Amino acid sequence: MRLPYVSDPPPETTPENAAIVERVRARRAPRPLQPLDLALLHSPPVADGWNAFLGAVRTKTSLADDVREIAICRVAVINEAWYEWSHHAPLAKAGGVSDEGLEILGETDLKGLKEGGGLTSKMWAVVQYTDAMTEHVSVPDETFAELKKHFSDQEIVELTATVAAYNCVSRFLVALNVGEKNGVRGH
Repeated sequence: MRLPYVSDPPPETTPENAAIVERVRARRAPRPLQPLDLALLHSPPVADGWNAFLGAVRTKTSLADDVREIAICRVAVINEAWYEWSHHAPLAKAGGVSDEGLEILGETDLKGLKEGGGLTSKMWAVVQYTDAMTEHVSVPDETFAELKKHFSDQEIVELTATVAAYNCVSRFLVALNVGEKNGVRGH
């Protein structure tokens, strides 16, 4: 980490900051505060907004667990956010992604692959959409059309927000080297 982590428990200087820490702690429960939290808590208002937004993206959408975690894992791989990968690959597996599918998700270059490898056509649509958003921001019409075959408008908005949010997360993690696992494969 390029900055020192905030101590746990954090030094609460105001009742407002103490309430922010408790909201972050409540979202993480039963786990302790994570290195990401201890980095964000250098700025309690940013940590509070982050906690609310990412909490909604992670736990309040209608997306199936496998879909959400596939998107997060692809963002992590493309951006070399291995701390993020180490947290979300097990969640993808728990959400129903096969070992073969996880192996594919962990590949940096999927050009030319569009089917198989333990991933359904719906999963591949998520992969292609996530890769386009993460690598190029702009999504080709044919990629979007394939996504529309599998998802409702609400799900597409939620998937898009998930990919965008985790691009934010990965850029924060990698820039500050939160978790000391970023940029080096194998974690």
